[in-house]
Amino acid sequence: MSDTYEANKTHKAATINPGFVAKLKLRWQLESNLQVFLVLLTFTLTGSTVAYLRKSIFLWFGFTPDTPWYVKTVTYILVVFPLYQVLILVYGSILGQFSFFWNYEKKMISRFRRKRKAQ
Repeated sequence: MSDTYEANKTHKAATINPGFVAKLKLRWQLESNLQVFLVLLTFTLTGSTVAYLRKSIFLWFGFTPDTPWYVKTVTYILVVFPLYQVLILVYGSILGQFSFFWNYEKKMISRFRRKRKAQ
Protein backbone atom coordinates (compact mmCIF):
# COMPACT_ATOMS: atom_id res chain seq x y z
CA MET A 1 0.00 0.00 0.00
CA SER A 2 1.16 3.51 -0.64
CA ASP A 3 2.04 6.00 2.08
CA THR A 4 -0.63 8.36 0.74
CA TYR A 5 -3.33 5.71 1.19
CA GLU A 6 -2.25 5.03 4.79
CA ALA A 7 -2.11 8.75 5.63
CA ASN A 8 -5.56 9.31 4.10
CA LYS A 9 -6.96 6.32 6.00
CA THR A 10 -5.54 7.65 9.28
CA HIS A 11 -6.87 11.14 8.57
CA LYS A 12 -10.39 9.84 7.93
CA ALA A 13 -10.38 7.88 11.17
CA ALA A 14 -9.35 10.95 13.17
CA THR A 15 -12.06 13.30 11.84
CA ILE A 16 -15.64 13.60 13.01
CA ASN A 17 -18.32 12.71 10.50
CA PRO A 18 -19.88 16.06 9.51
CA GLY A 19 -23.25 14.33 9.18
CA PHE A 20 -22.98 13.29 12.81
CA VAL A 21 -22.34 16.88 13.93
CA ALA A 22 -25.22 18.17 11.81
CA LYS A 23 -27.56 15.59 13.34
CA LEU A 24 -26.54 16.58 16.85
CA LYS A 25 -26.92 20.26 16.03
CA LEU A 26 -30.43 19.64 14.73
CA ARG A 27 -31.47 17.28 17.53
CA TRP A 28 -30.15 19.54 20.28
CA GLN A 29 -31.28 22.73 18.50
CA LEU A 30 -27.81 24.27 18.58
CA GLU A 31 -26.71 27.09 16.34
CA SER A 32 -23.09 26.26 15.56
CA ASN A 33 -20.55 23.48 15.37
CA LEU A 34 -18.71 25.22 18.20
CA GLN A 35 -21.76 24.75 20.44
CA VAL A 36 -21.85 21.05 19.53
CA PHE A 37 -18.17 20.81 20.45
CA LEU A 38 -18.72 22.62 23.78
CA VAL A 39 -21.69 20.39 24.67
CA LEU A 40 -19.70 17.24 23.87
CA LEU A 41 -16.74 18.62 25.85
CA THR A 42 -19.06 19.26 28.81
CA PHE A 43 -20.30 15.66 28.71
CA THR A 44 -16.70 14.43 28.47
CA LEU A 45 -15.41 16.54 31.36
CA THR A 46 -18.38 15.65 33.56
CA GLY A 47 -18.08 11.93 32.89
CA SER A 48 -14.34 11.92 33.51
CA THR A 49 -14.69 13.92 36.71
CA VAL A 50 -17.43 11.67 38.06
CA ALA A 51 -15.42 8.54 37.23
CA TYR A 52 -12.46 10.01 39.11
CA LEU A 53 -14.55 11.17 42.09
CA ARG A 54 -16.48 7.91 42.32
CA LYS A 55 -13.32 6.10 43.38
CA SER A 56 -12.70 8.64 46.15
CA ILE A 57 -16.33 8.57 47.27
CA PHE A 58 -16.35 4.79 47.45
CA LEU A 59 -13.09 4.83 49.42
CA TRP A 60 -14.55 7.43 51.79
CA PHE A 61 -17.53 5.13 52.40
CA GLY A 62 -15.05 2.32 53.09
CA PHE A 63 -16.04 0.16 50.14
CA THR A 64 -13.73 -2.69 49.22
CA PRO A 65 -13.84 -5.19 46.37
CA ASP A 66 -15.81 -7.39 48.79
CA THR A 67 -18.58 -4.81 49.25
CA PRO A 68 -21.78 -6.21 47.71
CA TRP A 69 -22.64 -4.83 44.29
CA TYR A 70 -26.12 -3.72 45.39
CA VAL A 71 -24.65 -1.50 48.15
CA LYS A 72 -22.36 0.13 45.58
CA THR A 73 -25.27 0.54 43.17
CA VAL A 74 -27.51 2.22 45.74
CA THR A 75 -24.66 4.52 46.77
CA TYR A 76 -24.00 5.36 43.14
CA ILE A 77 -27.64 6.26 42.56
CA LEU A 78 -27.99 8.30 45.76
CA VAL A 79 -24.61 10.07 45.75
CA VAL A 80 -22.74 9.87 42.47
CA PHE A 81 -25.68 10.36 40.08
CA PRO A 82 -26.79 13.65 41.73
CA LEU A 83 -23.15 14.76 41.71
CA TYR A 84 -23.13 14.20 37.95
CA GLN A 85 -26.19 16.42 37.57
CA VAL A 86 -24.54 19.23 39.53
CA LEU A 87 -21.22 18.91 37.72
CA ILE A 88 -22.82 18.99 34.29
CA LEU A 89 -24.39 22.34 35.17
CA VAL A 90 -21.08 23.64 36.55
CA TYR A 91 -19.07 22.61 33.48
CA GLY A 92 -21.88 23.80 31.22
CA SER A 93 -21.72 27.20 32.90
CA ILE A 94 -17.95 27.41 32.59
CA LEU A 95 -18.16 26.58 28.89
CA GLY A 96 -21.06 28.98 28.27
CA GLN A 97 -23.69 26.30 27.73
CA PHE A 98 -25.67 26.61 30.97
CA SER A 99 -29.04 27.19 29.24
CA PHE A 100 -28.61 24.03 27.15
CA PHE A 101 -27.81 21.91 30.19
CA TRP A 102 -30.47 23.54 32.38
CA ASN A 103 -33.07 22.59 29.74
CA TYR A 104 -31.46 19.12 29.51
CA GLU A 105 -31.86 18.68 33.28
CA LYS A 106 -35.48 19.86 33.21
CA LYS A 107 -36.31 17.37 30.44
CA MET A 108 -34.72 14.55 32.37
CA ILE A 109 -36.61 15.41 35.55
CA SER A 110 -39.90 15.60 33.64
CA ARG A 111 -39.23 12.14 32.19
CA PHE A 112 -38.76 10.71 35.69
CA ARG A 113 -41.99 12.35 36.84
CA ARG A 114 -43.96 10.98 33.87
CA LYS A 115 -42.70 7.47 34.55
CA ARG A 116 -43.57 7.76 38.20
CA LYS A 117 -47.12 8.95 37.42
CA ALA A 118 -47.58 6.08 34.94
CA GLN A 119 -46.81 3.53 37.64
